[in-house]
Amino acid sequence: MTAASVVPLPVRRQAIGARQDWLVAACRLVGSAVARTLFAVDVQGADLVPRTGPVLLAGNHTGFVDGPLVFLLAPRPTSLLAKSEIFVSGGERLFGWLGLVPVHRGQPDRAALKQGLALLAEGRAVGVFPEGRRSSGTLEEITDGLAYLALRSGARVVPIAVSGTADAWPKGSRLPRWRTPVRVVFGEPVSLDVPGDPRARSTVRAAAEQLRTALVAHLTSTSPQQSLEGNA
Repeated sequence: MTAASVVPLPVRRQAIGARQDWLVAACRLVGSAVARTLFAVDVQGADLVPRTGPVLLAGNHTGFVDGPLVFLLAPRPTSLLAKSEIFVSGGERLFGWLGLVPVHRGQPDRAALKQGLALLAEGRAVGVFPEGRRSSGTLEEITDGLAYLALRSGARVVPIAVSGTADAWPKGSRLPRWRTPVRVVFGEPVSLDVPGDPRARSTVRAAAEQLRTALVAHLTSTSPQQSLEGNA
């Protein structure tokens, strides 16, 4: 085998440094003010998010500011599972301090799931975008990670419907569109009711479909079109 034929292994990017709660609080305070200045932000249902105990926040993903907005505007500090590609050029330290967990997409990432379970065991909130990447945001398919975390931890899942972010900061644009309307709507917590071994693939898949159905129902009920029809 020649050196040219050797396929390099993917780099396992990791966060450096422990979460700094004071930094998380400061970033949320300043960042939320900036977000509300840049965009016309409308947050609804924040009172539905449990203030204590382990909870998973799960939403659709249409724009790259979805994650930052959930991090900044959620009613309690939330550790996001974020794509590993951002953990470079100093990001691995900063995002570690902010409590973010790198996820290597396109492959089972047991390390990320283990970190997520550890955070939930501490009674923290963990944010997940179960589509795995930006899409149309209709949640036609979700990965199994959310269901696995919910089954193994017993944490309730709070659906989030995010809308307007794809228009607020279009893909490829260097700057956001000033005062574009953006909505972040939290829903009623969902508790899984799936029999079977939580480690079994069939159980996890059944739980994932139950969660996907609940997330789609929340997304549909909070869509701008639905709101217009309800006010007609």
